[in-house]
Amino acid sequence: MAGSAPAIRTVLHVDMDAFYAAVEQRDRPELRGRPVVVGAMPGGRGVVSAASYEARRFGIHSAMPISRAYRLCRDAVYLPVDMDKYAAVSRQIMAVLAEWTPLLEPVSIDEAFLDVTASRALRGDGPTIARDIKARIRTEVALTASVGVAPNKFLAKVASDLEKPDGLVVVEPGREAAFLAPLAIARLWGVGRVTGAELQSLGILTIGQLASLPPATLEARFGSHGPALAELARGHDDRPVEPFGTPKSMGAEETFGVDHLDVERLRVTLRGQAERVARELRAEGYAGRVVTLKIRFADFSTYTRAHTGEPTQDGLRIYQEACALLDRVRLSQPVRLIGISVAGLGAAGQGQLALFGPDATRQERLGRALDRLTARFGGDAVQPASLLGRRTRRRSGPRGPAR
Repeated sequence: MAGSAPAIRTVLHVDMDAFYAAVEQRDRPELRGRPVVVGAMPGGRGVVSAASYEARRFGIHSAMPISRAYRLCRDAVYLPVDMDKYAAVSRQIMAVLAEWTPLLEPVSIDEAFLDVTASRALRGDGPTIARDIKARIRTEVALTASVGVAPNKFLAKVASDLEKPDGLVVVEPGREAAFLAPLAIARLWGVGRVTGAELQSLGILTIGQLASLPPATLEARFGSHGPALAELARGHDDRPVEPFGTPKSMGAEETFGVDHLDVERLRVTLRGQAERVARELRAEGYAGRVVTLKIRFADFSTYTRAHTGEPTQDGLRIYQEACALLDRVRLSQPVRLIGISVAGLGAAGQGQLALFGPDATRQERLGRALDRLTARFGGDAVQPASLLGRRTRRRSGPRGPAR
């Protein structure tokens, strides 16, 4: 009807609780109730990818160096990341969420936004839908999720994080500013360490205090970012839920146990990473144009270089482009970390005609055949000969088994 006010939106943010660790506890009952840390192994120099709530009581959290996590809790169970398993569980969860609305926006492997405004007539109000979704996930996937219900994405995201695990927090329309007012400014999108320190220097500790400042004052201090902060602090966020948006990139990286200058080992590592990234691209139906090489040296300085070409989802081609970038790097000091990412993603099959030549077609068919073998027999069932040869040399050589 012309001139009528737009309907108030109902947006949900569904966030799985300690996802990687929870999947491991679900699949291994002996781990339930114990501190579980998923990520690098103790003695290595990687980081924590996920920590169960039992582990969090010791102060362990994601992105923490694994060495520090081990010092905090030596009795925790430390497990490697099993991304194939977590991705399969994620697909189950997203399939459940998709039953409530086509306006589903996955934002990572374990969280998503849903706009259920049009679903209320058949499914009930936002809190009812949230409770039903939580129950379905618990029944069908045997995991818990925390859900925020609000008139927009920002508020729903903040709400889902307040009462974890297994939480349900509702922000009623008209109560946006009151809900945000007592919360720390660190919960505001766009407030990182530097901006947070500047705000604290002004005596601003809560979102409510920030909301009380004139936008002109914030603009004078923070430029164009200032008014945007003021809008969020008042609970305003008009961004739509964008269903099934294309991810920005897919990648893999590895932190070595010991810094080294072994170029052959760098190439072998890149070969395995390229195959993992290619497998993920094929599984999600994407091809990418931009291959980026990332190297972190012993002094923590980081080198990145990228090459843009035709869209690909072929592991060998990704590897070759990464090696060409590696050849241009001056290895002046030992390498701590190396990684590959592929960006500029689009639906596979939308490149130029050259992509569909006989060689490309054969490579695509071969890649998908390998994916089927991997899905059936595991990630190590079929690998490039270069990786097998390296592992054989490590087993028989003086350095002992591969890490």
